[in-house]
Amino acid sequence: MAKAFASQGDMTEKEISFTEVGEGLWAFTAEGDPNSGVIIGDDSVMIIEAQATPRLAGKVIEKVREVTDKPITHVALTHYHAVRVLGASAFGAEQIIMSEMARGMVMERGKEDWDSEFQRFPRLFEGHESIPGLTLPTTTFNDRMTVYLGNRRVDLMHLGRAHTAGDIVIHVPDQNVMFTGDIVEYHSACYCGDGHFADWGNTLDAIKAYGVDAIAPGRGDALVGPGMVNKAIENTRDFVESTYRPAARVAARNGTLKDAWDAVRAECDPKFSDYAIYEHCLPFNVARAYDEARGIAHPRIWTDKRDIEMWEQLQG
Repeated sequence: MAKAFASQGDMTEKEISFTEVGEGLWAFTAEGDPNSGVIIGDDSVMIIEAQATPRLAGKVIEKVREVTDKPITHVALTHYHAVRVLGASAFGAEQIIMSEMARGMVMERGKEDWDSEFQRFPRLFEGHESIPGLTLPTTTFNDRMTVYLGNRRVDLMHLGRAHTAGDIVIHVPDQNVMFTGDIVEYHSACYCGDGHFADWGNTLDAIKAYGVDAIAPGRGDALVGPGMVNKAIENTRDFVESTYRPAARVAARNGTLKDAWDAVRAECDPKFSDYAIYEHCLPFNVARAYDEARGIAHPRIWTDKRDIEMWEQLQG
């Protein structure tokens, strides 16, 4: 029997956790669903990641209101994927921040990605009727910018390409805590369908160099303590390399995409098959790894039609 496409078969509600990862810093996690982060400043709040719909964003707001009544003034988006950003309107923030490269991805492939992810993740688009349109930033930057929430300093940085070309991380120096988006995951598959395999390891090294005390990752549990942080970084590195290496070997001998699929499964299944969204991600990951290994540097745009064609070829 063919597997259900992507996450169409996953309709089980996930349990939400709201974990303090530093003083006034919180991670909103949900068993492998997309995470959000909360930074409470002296007089206002920054949200990291906006969820897929305003209704889902409302669940983040409910948790925020359990710990502070300060206004939400900033939403920082670590990259562009529809499931991360389309709930932004719910927060009523004055500033929506992403990298200039991420804004470019919205302009290049925003609607295609929305249609694609809506088809892949029906449960995450609960209340999709309330999405007002594509989320565009009010503020962008190239390498680095700093926001002050009162006296609390928040550094937003593009450390390199990884999960997408426009990835940023958010570092709060007074607690030495970082929000990494999907550059780092914990016991959850990395989605590499728009990724840059050759750069990902260097970006992980740049994160590791900060020696942070905690990370709120893109998916999976909050990572508190250097031991857990380093374990997650190295597990992420292993996942990315274990996906790319076999695909690159196949591409080097002019093998087919299906050959690459078989080779990646042989290496990754024993290590990662119990990770959240593993089966969902794998076909997209293999397709992108195979493309990159054949010299296609700029990730091809996923559409709802391309998704299905590729899935049936590999996973159906």
